[in-house]
Amino acid sequence: MKKVVILFLCCLVSGSLGLPNVQQVLRTKTQLKSLEHTKASRVAKVDADLCPLCIQFTGQAINQLLNIILNVGVVGTCGQLCNLLAEKTGSQLIGAACTIFCDIEGIQEFIKLIQEADLDPIYLCELLKTCPIFDGGDATITKISITPQSGPQGEREIMFAYASKNGTGTGEIIVGVDTVDGIPVESGFLQQPLAAGNYNKTLTLKAEPDPDCDPTQQPCEMWEPGNYTVIIDICNGECGSKHPHSKVYDRKTATFTITNDLDKCSTL
Repeated sequence: MKKVVILFLCCLVSGSLGLPNVQQVLRTKTQLKSLEHTKASRVAKVDADLCPLCIQFTGQAINQLLNIILNVGVVGTCGQLCNLLAEKTGSQLIGAACTIFCDIEGIQEFIKLIQEADLDPIYLCELLKTCPIFDGGDATITKISITPQSGPQGEREIMFAYASKNGTGTGEIIVGVDTVDGIPVESGFLQQPLAAGNYNKTLTLKAEPDPDCDPTQQPCEMWEPGNYTVIIDICNGECGSKHPHSKVYDRKTATFTITNDLDKCSTL
């Protein structure tokens, strides 16, 4: 029965919110749009399950749910809690998804799990038993390349390869850039459990000012000339989480340089 209900949720939410595939962005920081996942290949096929749908829902709702629980206090029914969530988020769809998950667990257990997860969507979905747990996994980054390695502002292709001897658990891959001016550039992607094998992924980094970034609302990365460091983390669970079933499998870095076009002209 639980699976049938969640499959209904799968159709409801994916059809209306346009939920992504396995590589779902998990977190948002300045210039998240600079990093785009373009393609991925893997040796062994892993079937998709309900995990990405759960993480998409919890990623959007967990902060608001915690605020409701803290500020409103005792909430008697799933309907009351999820109606408040729909009002706070302005989304009846998120409220409907909340009701389905809450009804499965029961109001008291659902609130308990939200509080225990404490803003960690992966851990919450593991507690909800929609994301599998595997603590015996591993991953080692074997290669990182950035093309072009040196040149003016513009797109960079970041390719990295990694290997796993035992497979991986539900986790994420974080790709960040240590910038010249210190403005954080980071994207996180859900990594569903993988079998043992060799894998590679390719990202496109738009190393140029974002015309949609409003400096009055947030810091805007300008991609000034200088040396930049790309940092890649592969993790079980959420990277940096203190919750169970979380660890950093591996971290590697690589560098690239943005040159000044005026310097090129002066050498002609």
